[in-house]
Amino acid sequence: MNIAIIILNWNGAQLLQQFLPSIIKYSPKEIADIYVVDNNSSDDSISILKENFPQVHIVQNEINGGFAKGYNDGLKQIDAEYYALVNSDIEVSENWLQPILAHFKTHPNTAIIQPKILDFKNKSKFEYAGAAGGLIDKYGYAYCRGRIFDTVEEDNNQYHDAPIFWASGACFFVKTEVFKNLNGFDENYFAHYEEIDLCWRIQNLKFDIDFVPESTVYHVGGATLNQLNPKKTFLNFRNSLLTLLKNAPKDGLFLLILTRLVLDGVAGIKFLFNLKPKHTLAILKAHLSFYTLVNEYLKLRKEIASKKRGYYHTKSIVWSYYIKGQKTFSKLIK
Repeated sequence: MNIAIIILNWNGAQLLQQFLPSIIKYSPKEIADIYVVDNNSSDDSISILKENFPQVHIVQNEINGGFAKGYNDGLKQIDAEYYALVNSDIEVSENWLQPILAHFKTHPNTAIIQPKILDFKNKSKFEYAGAAGGLIDKYGYAYCRGRIFDTVEEDNNQYHDAPIFWASGACFFVKTEVFKNLNGFDENYFAHYEEIDLCWRIQNLKFDIDFVPESTVYHVGGATLNQLNPKKTFLNFRNSLLTLLKNAPKDGLFLLILTRLVLDGVAGIKFLFNLKPKHTLAILKAHLSFYTLVNEYLKLRKEIASKKRGYYHTKSIVWSYYIKGQKTFSKLIK
């Protein structure tokens, strides 16, 4: 098979019942096999899969290791030319696979592809987690074409095929050989930013990350961990710091990290003013956790053969968005 479609599941029986039918319907058997990797669920996910979706292959992990370890463990048992990593709250559209395969065949240096990700609840708008492909600024803050912070654009087909910096973990396709050569995701991350780290490491090896809008999927978003959850704040802030420390060019690295820590402090103060003290505490915990991992990640830097310079699209997305008022990507690039 060309593609193994892999859905990571943890206690998501209802999501599987709702969203697996579209994946089965629009994924021809001659080009794709469908797998559910179960992260040791305690609900009735497995029995529902066996009773209602016999054509879906089941891989059962012994523990819930989060997004990163969950996929790493499951993918070791799956063989295919390409992996399609798909969240359990994704609805796919007709012919979503064919443009991806065509792009891989005509772009041999491409290692990862992201489809267009629209909002399941409002299909005329981009979805927060991925939109039309991701970018980062100098300080490691992530944003997308079609979504900057909380501003999400309507989809007017304004974003076309293009190289991007990162592909959303909500749905992306990766060459199996490249994924395995890099030992997959960084399992320390548990969840969030692990796809950005993977994409950065792939680009350090001179491969490309591309966006293919002819393939469209619809994402609920927040179905597994809500945007307002302080745990999500903790993971995003800590893991983005780890990603910078591991992958950014060494010139000026100390000042880069220091500046980022200060900016995080400003974000923490903003959360206080917005009466969200749990998120301020989550940022503090993220920094403390980061400090405990500094030595380990300085050693990991040595394993990366070459650093991608010019990794950022905008020097400071915080400055552009909050000070200059550039709320959309089209304004940002002018």
